[in-house]
Amino acid sequence: QVQLVESGGGSVQPGGSLRLSCVFSGSISTIYSLGWHRQVPGKQRDFVARISTNGRDISYATSVKGRFTISRDNAENMVYLQMDSVRPEDTAVYYCKAWTIGRDAWGQGTQVTVSS
Repeated sequence: QVQLVESGGGSVQPGGSLRLSCVFSGSISTIYSLGWHRQVPGKQRDFVARISTNGRDISYATSVKGRFTISRDNAENMVYLQMDSVRPEDTAVYYCKAWTIGRDAWGQGTQVTVSS
């Protein structure tokens, strides 16, 4: 099994920046991609960004492309989401996700609030 723990959430003003971090542990060799999803109360959990194990394959949701950047540090077992030019509609709980050859894993989530 894979365990994920997010950090870095908080409150930020529109146009500002925030960096989310996620540390992963456990059956790391089973992971082939890591990424982020987000969820607003009462709505489904939506895809935000994804990065492959070697970092070469990266994809973003249309709504965040050009503003958010995903990266990973395999030596430190970390994946990051740099959020720039944030908007009120980016407000959500952000979840780290690991796609594995077994059962996919999720973190507990971290709240991001964009408000003036």
